[in-house]
Amino acid sequence: MAIGPGQAIIQARGFAQLFGLDPRVAALTFIVDAMVFGGTVASGGLLLPVAFAAGCVLVFITYRAQRRWYGDDTDAALIKACIIGLLTAIPTPLPAVLYVPSAILGIWHLARARWARRVVQRD
Repeated sequence: MAIGPGQAIIQARGFAQLFGLDPRVAALTFIVDAMVFGGTVASGGLLLPVAFAAGCVLVFITYRAQRRWYGDDTDAALIKACIIGLLTAIPTPLPAVLYVPSAILGIWHLARARWARRVVQRD
């Protein structure tokens, strides 16, 4: 049975690498989302330009962190950063349900990579 291009990518990168977020990015996203949502509601929408600017900065930080700390390639990091920006732009705190599981996958991925490095160093 032949493997399609999408299946080969999933097998090569792994589920956690494909859908995971660096835990520090997920925590920052949660904090920024809570602050942006609270400020927008408290100001009656007057802080929307500030929320937009904070979302843009969060997208940039997410992109750089996913590339540097998580080891994503350019396309994967950009897609994850854009998704985080979109979730932050939605004026509700509910999207946290979507990126917290990604952070759990990220923790698992980073722990497994750290364990693999220790095993290789012992040999």
